[in-house]
Amino acid sequence: MNISKSTLQKSLIAALFSIITIATLTFLTYRTEFGLFLLASFGSSMVLLYGYPESPFAQPKNVFFGHLVTAIVGLLFLHFVPLPIFLTIPLAVGFGVGLMILLNVTHPPAGGNPIIVIIGSVSFDYLLSPVITGSVIIIIFAIIVNKLILKKSYPSQK
Repeated sequence: MNISKSTLQKSLIAALFSIITIATLTFLTYRTEFGLFLLASFGSSMVLLYGYPESPFAQPKNVFFGHLVTAIVGLLFLHFVPLPIFLTIPLAVGFGVGLMILLNVTHPPAGGNPIIVIIGSVSFDYLLSPVITGSVIIIIFAIIVNKLILKKSYPSQK
């Protein structure tokens, strides 16, 4: 396998800043009394935010609203759709994905949020923490890293 210098550099930068961002969320969750900041799908968000920040799916609007919309859909299905879980989960994922696309806020990692919400049987408080607070933190980190440290055009001006 022939790995270019730019690919190696990109992978190391993405790994480093993913570690820093998720470590911050983990610290806030487990070492403070501030609440829950981790959402499993944030791990997947790191791939886009640090590996492919130019992607439309990595833009702050998509990250924030993608996570928010799919978490809301998961909560609505969990609390108001009286179906067995083997039906609720696929329906919620499908509606969440469809709604992200319809609203032009697609963020692929957020497609897993309805599964997380339903399996975890979370309350509506989950929207504030970790969905909103965690999303804001990862977006701030992505802007600092991509725009200020790496000098990339992030968020994209498209």
